[in-house]
Amino acid sequence: MNSQNIYPKIKYFPILIAMLFARCGEVRTNTTVEEPVFTSATIVNLTPSQLKAVNFTMGRIEQKPIGSALRVNGVLDVPPQNLITIAAPMGGFVKSTKLLQGMKVKKGEVLATLENQEYIQLQQDYLDNRSKLEFFESEYNRQTELAKENINAQKSLQQAKSQYQSAQAIVKGLEAKLGMINISTSTLLNGNIQSTIRLYAPIQGYITAVNVNIGQYVNATDEMFKLVDIEHLHAELQVYEKDISKVMVGQRVKFQLANETDIRTASVYLIGKDISPERTVRIHCHLDKEDEHLLPGMYITASIETTLHDAEVVSTSSIVNFEGEDFIFAQGANKSQFEIIKVKSGNSNDEYTEVELPEGFDKTRNIVVRGAFELLGLLKNMEDEE
Repeated sequence: MNSQNIYPKIKYFPILIAMLFARCGEVRTNTTVEEPVFTSATIVNLTPSQLKAVNFTMGRIEQKPIGSALRVNGVLDVPPQNLITIAAPMGGFVKSTKLLQGMKVKKGEVLATLENQEYIQLQQDYLDNRSKLEFFESEYNRQTELAKENINAQKSLQQAKSQYQSAQAIVKGLEAKLGMINISTSTLLNGNIQSTIRLYAPIQGYITAVNVNIGQYVNATDEMFKLVDIEHLHAELQVYEKDISKVMVGQRVKFQLANETDIRTASVYLIGKDISPERTVRIHCHLDKEDEHLLPGMYITASIETTLHDAEVVSTSSIVNFEGEDFIFAQGANKSQFEIIKVKSGNSNDEYTEVELPEGFDKTRNIVVRGAFELLGLLKNMEDEE
């Protein structure tokens, strides 16, 4: 059988040969270097020392569910409830803050203190109206008792009731305002009027923006700080409308950050129901593992594993490619003998790749997982010398 009709003519591999023998080392007997023995253009026999030096790793043809990968782009994001903008409930001057971008804060921790004369006036108004409420309540109760004995006119009772309810509404409104600026009414009733208020962290997280400094006046609409909780970070992917039918809830997702090789995993959680002007649909994915090094806004590239099907697969590192064709090496009956097998690659999930094997191939044979590239160099160098 003429192997050149089956496999492409491959150029000399001087670098590969140098690498192989650098790893194998020189084994000299009477100053002669051990050479591999070639029994055909598709089979190579290694010497024991070469076999040991390369440290081959073997595997098998396996039957596994595998799907095609849909390549998409996206960003990392957090739910709206995990991204907080801190603003003052009432305007005031910044008296103190120690925050810097990147600092971690706990829920309930003081972020800043503000001071303003209006805080004092609000407390005075509360105490004044609280005193009036007590008077109107007493008068209303008195008029109620008189009405029971038909001593007073109905008009007097209605007037007393109106004054009491009006004062009650004013006091409740002032209590709500005081609550918004974190002033306790129970402390205030003890005569403790304060000129400052404190702003507390509503959640645990990291400070991402500091827009104030000591002595600055801030209005109620000004953004003072931004706080983000990254514990529930998720991936927002953009899938083109032509591919959206391939995506389903629960599918596995693998993603990488820009300029990184580490692969992280997630799963599809929600599929958007509208199409953007760019003709894409937003896919919401939950991360399998939280990572404090990930931050909202980071760009990612991802692959969504679409429809799964059972297939014959090999470890992805088993496959070597040359001139557009794929090969694997199968071990012979002799553990030092290896045969090159031409295959057709299919879907891949980075760890495993689907392969179409030649008819009649014995699927119980060991496959070279590590060392296939060196074997390809040796084999094709022999062909070139012929």
